[in-house]
Amino acid sequence: MSKILASCLIAFGLLVAVGTHAQSGGNPPAYTVITVEKMHCEGCAKRIAGKLYEVPGVDKIQVDVKQKILWVHPKAGVQPSPRGLWEAVEKGSDTPVRLQGPYGTFTAKPKS
Repeated sequence: MSKILASCLIAFGLLVAVGTHAQSGGNPPAYTVITVEKMHCEGCAKRIAGKLYEVPGVDKIQVDVKQKILWVHPKAGVQPSPRGLWEAVEKGSDTPVRLQGPYGTFTAKPKS
């Protein structure tokens, strides 16, 4: 029960943070959100995360398997390449559907 409550609180916090950012018109979030097509288990998530950690500038990755979302947090002062992140997901045997981060929102492979 406490795990469910903790998960709900984390999800609520993320929604509030994203909503507040959207309303404020402030700077884009420092992290990148990647929605993928096929990730259906922890094994898939670990495989994709392993490839994402190979991209220069990636510090931490959070995963929601149920929603097929990965949050990629950069190292201080560095932003990973959107194309590098996209290709890392492909190397992890999945297909990115949407990549949203400091460099914009992409629904096709970024050029850089």
